Amino acid sequence: MRLLPQGTTPETRILYAGRGLRAFADGFVSLLLPIYITALGFDVVAVGLISASTMLGSAALTIGVGFTAHRYGRRILLVGSALLMIATGIGFLLVHELWPLVVIAFIGTINPSPADVSVFYPLEQSLLAESASAESRTATFAGYALIGSLVAALGALAAGLPSLLQTSLHLDLLLALQSMFALYTVLGLVTYYLYRRLPPSLDNRDQRPSAALGPSKRIVFTLAALFSLDSFGGGLIVQSLLALWLFQRFGLSLETAGAIFFWSGVCTAASYIVAAKVSRKIGLVNTMVFSHLPANLCMIALAFAPNLTIAVVLLLIRAALSQMDVPTRGSYVMAVVTPPERAAAASITALPRSLASSLAPLLGGWLFALSPFAWPLVIAGALKAIYDILLLILFQSHKPPEEEGAAVKAS
Repeated sequence: MRLLPQGTTPETRILYAGRGLRAFADGFVSLLLPIYITALGFDVVAVGLISASTMLGSAALTIGVGFTAHRYGRRILLVGSALLMIATGIGFLLVHELWPLVVIAFIGTINPSPADVSVFYPLEQSLLAESASAESRTATFAGYALIGSLVAALGALAAGLPSLLQTSLHLDLLLALQSMFALYTVLGLVTYYLYRRLPPSLDNRDQRPSAALGPSKRIVFTLAALFSLDSFGGGLIVQSLLALWLFQRFGLSLETAGAIFFWSGVCTAASYIVAAKVSRKIGLVNTMVFSHLPANLCMIALAFAPNLTIAVVLLLIRAALSQMDVPTRGSYVMAVVTPPERAAAASITALPRSLASSLAPLLGGWLFALSPFAWPLVIAGALKAIYDILLLILFQSHKPPEEEGAAVKAS
């Protein structure tokens, strides 16, 4: 599968590049954030608090995007988001007090997970859908997700740089970690200049609707409710908290954790290619459910892993299955709404996901601190499995246009 299906626009290439830059930053920040917070003298509850604040802030920003993107345009909002990324990196670099950091996390773009839960995501999703035909839409979304996953995996490897700086330049841990937030700021600056290359006419390409949502309102809000259940479960085990649990449970070093999450990212990236192909055979909803459900069983089993080897095997199996719903989910949402509603649909379905996952890390951090047993893994797996079953029941018969067309031809 080509990353850029034939006929895609220059805007799509810019969106792919922007996703890659942000994925690299999220890859190392999600692993270094708990180490940085604890290096400043705070505990695991503070890690959960800051992680929750980042996601709650993303939810608030997504509200604004959902109700203003059709009015002001996506290009302006993307450029503004890149400026916010720059300011976030500077804030984490210079501020060392807990509550100011919580505020910066809330209004900024720090992501405690390599998965894209930022304000950028719904803006880019709506533009991607416009750049591809119905037949190539899922492949385009898979390419977007593939780039994000592969580059996030490289970012996870880069999480070992502070240790290298400590050894080679004899820096103390805190200064070495701060250098990574300086890198985050630079990546935000590059993203800003990249998004400024999007043509101003992009904001005026479509006839702007008078309302954010129209005939697809019921479908969008039902999907948003289901996605919030899935995201709440995922928020209990964001990568920052999962990494911290691995550090404490198995005594991992930063380098080992980075390697594990690198290969986890590689497995996830490979699954996107498979997802695009499988969805053409069995449909988007079936692909989402029948890959996601086994991954959630692996998550529950991970809590009972007796040693590191079994834990890593379960992590890699989960990584190979759990994210196959990412390109298929995005493609499905864009397929079942009308084109003028796409920006709003992407934002509104992302909003409850961000809101639900913003509260979960605080609960997850508290549960990890409360008991040595990994209760967040068990609870998360159960909640996400319920989501899978409900999605199958409610939407298996609601097919996107290209699947309905294929069914008619087959008959």
